[in-house]
Amino acid sequence: MSESSGEAVAAAVASATEAATEAAAGGWRRATGIAGVALGVVAAGAAAGVAIERLTVGRGMRRKARLALDSTGPYGGLRGTPGRAYAEDGTELYYEVDDPDPDPEAETDRAPRRRRLFGRKAPAPVTVVFSHGYCLNQDSWHFQRAALRGVVRTVYWDQRSHGRSGRGVAQTRDDRPVSIEELGRDLKAVIDAAAPEGPIVLVGHSMGGMTVMALADAFPDLIRERVVAVALVGTSSGRLGEVNFGLPVAGVNAVRRVLPGVLKALGQRAELVERGRRATADLFAGIIKRYSFASRDVDPAVARFAERMIESTPIDVVAEYYPAFNDHDKTEALAHFAGLPVLVLAGVRDLVTPSEHSEAIAGLLPDAELVLVPDAGHLVMLEHPELVTDRLADLLTRAGAVPAAVTVDGYGSTSSSAGPG
Repeated sequence: MSESSGEAVAAAVASATEAATEAAAGGWRRATGIAGVALGVVAAGAAAGVAIERLTVGRGMRRKARLALDSTGPYGGLRGTPGRAYAEDGTELYYEVDDPDPDPEAETDRAPRRRRLFGRKAPAPVTVVFSHGYCLNQDSWHFQRAALRGVVRTVYWDQRSHGRSGRGVAQTRDDRPVSIEELGRDLKAVIDAAAPEGPIVLVGHSMGGMTVMALADAFPDLIRERVVAVALVGTSSGRLGEVNFGLPVAGVNAVRRVLPGVLKALGQRAELVERGRRATADLFAGIIKRYSFASRDVDPAVARFAERMIESTPIDVVAEYYPAFNDHDKTEALAHFAGLPVLVLAGVRDLVTPSEHSEAIAGLLPDAELVLVPDAGHLVMLEHPELVTDRLADLLTRAGAVPAAVTVDGYGSTSSSAGPG
């Protein structure tokens, strides 16, 4: 990225700061337009060139294209059996369960019920629990979910204030900041409700991987007694404050200096900012694509799917989560995964949680499988679903979660009839 791009980012930061200051003084409506544009550049750390690229096509045409993709894009339509867990502060956490297809050798009309040996209950199946990342929701695992439906028991959940889960009670009632530690306890509540017994495989992407680490830190006995494998995708165990988002030094220093204050100010006027955010949808779309994907040939419907998930996260939720990442440090918690089958996977061109962070995790878990995907960005599970699903299926086989003879395929399948609906 050029120095001129860095200067553009710094200018955007300055504009955002000016907007926040005006808002605090009472001129919020006049400042919203400036903040709506500047926040997009600052929050994702994009260069001004992204906006230029988006402006080369008529706005009306882009709007029609988005509507067409929204109406035809099948991604995110898979649903399972719904359930709800409750966090320590009372926050409602929404999850869905996909159960495996019945064993063909189990009871049928022509086969009598098999007697249990000495009356003992059959062991609980392995449950794979998927945790999503910041500004996403459980549907970000769409391709992996399509491939695994009917093969293994899976649980997908929405983190607090994301997707179908409720707004964080501690945040809305007590004005308490979100912490990664709190997310780890939320995951424990989901496991207690959706998979109270039996072996577990933990899968986490980005913030979801940090949530898995926080779970291990707070509940090491659970890891030791029930977890049989772990997958950490595009995540970090700490030092996120050093990430430069692909910006030159001048740009990233400016972003770090003012972004927390800008986000806080904008989060306090969420309704007005959301209007400005919609008005600058083209700019946001370019930013989201740059920081989500690396390859040039990403399916436009997949890119729009990612855009919709991120757009659906309210600006005040974006703001309340942001400080938690600088405080995140779960390096020591990784020791709880020693001796387990572990997959560490990342895109080499990930600008959000750089692949060096995954390499650092793998360095502390020498028995882990490290997979670096050359032409991939942050949303590697959407960008290269076949590869991610293959490596995940191999992990499940090594952990005994699925038989070696089972074929896991259907990466792009979107039929909701494949499982509970």
